[in-house]
Amino acid sequence: MRIALAGAGAFGEKHLDGLKLIDGVEIVSIISRTAEQAAAVAAKYGAKHSSTELEDALARDDVDAVILCTPTQMHASQAIACMNAGKHVQVEIPLADSWADSEAVLAKSRETGLTCMVGHTRRFNPSHQYVHNRIKAGEFNVQQMDVQTYFFRRRNINAKGEARSWTDHLLWHHAAHTVDLFAYQAGKIVKANALQGPIHPELGIAMDMSIQLLSESGAICTLSLSFNNDGPLGTYFRYIGDTGTYLARYDDLFTGKEEQIDVSKVDVSMNGIELQDREFISAIREGREPNSSVGKVLDCYRVLGDLEKQLAG
Repeated sequence: MRIALAGAGAFGEKHLDGLKLIDGVEIVSIISRTAEQAAAVAAKYGAKHSSTELEDALARDDVDAVILCTPTQMHASQAIACMNAGKHVQVEIPLADSWADSEAVLAKSRETGLTCMVGHTRRFNPSHQYVHNRIKAGEFNVQQMDVQTYFFRRRNINAKGEARSWTDHLLWHHAAHTVDLFAYQAGKIVKANALQGPIHPELGIAMDMSIQLLSESGAICTLSLSFNNDGPLGTYFRYIGDTGTYLARYDDLFTGKEEQIDVSKVDVSMNGIELQDREFISAIREGREPNSSVGKVLDCYRVLGDLEKQLAG
């Protein structure tokens, strides 16, 4: 499987580190905003080609699939361009920043029959997989999820502290993780409400947000998001269920009494990004729909679109 990666920033390198561990995968092309960065990352990961233009990678006959880690605003159009070029594509979360663009990507995927997967990593983290497996086995049902997504990003920087060329978004990016995960664990979302704090005068986005969700099963979710949190960073999930309570912190899982649960045997790795990439590669090889295909995660973007209308109204 010959891969091109577009967007060789902090998250792009996480994918490249994961791809190195998958048998039969060759990283062929690196696309980045500057030629210098693209060339440096290509050299680091042994890619034969680098460029600043995605079209250069799409024109190559030695590229089978593309992973997009580019700015959110480019995701939908670039995913469609990849499929128009006959390439399978994995789009980092979020799929798009509008409901209409999300629908357009799904339509192109159905038209071409190519694999189109979205980077909803929470579906692959061993911690959340463990809970999902218990739900599927009928051993646990979610009654409530309490989720905190907290960062300290009052400037436009990425996870490595480097300046970004685009603005991140609490609703369309960070909330997408939890909206999809809640539906994955508790059923289709039938009601959603949102509130947001003041708009940042320079970034033009809300820095604080609160979201409530109700699923068809009757489970509820409360999600708090902030770019103003000067403290422990990241996302923390509390699953309150009928037979127990779980605390999920990325790839680690604890009981409600802070007893750690061994999730090392849940999958072949403890790295959610690597597991996500393994699913992408396997789905292409096996000709099947992947977990977190555009079709499987699409309803998340319906909910986000509805919440955007609420906040604008």
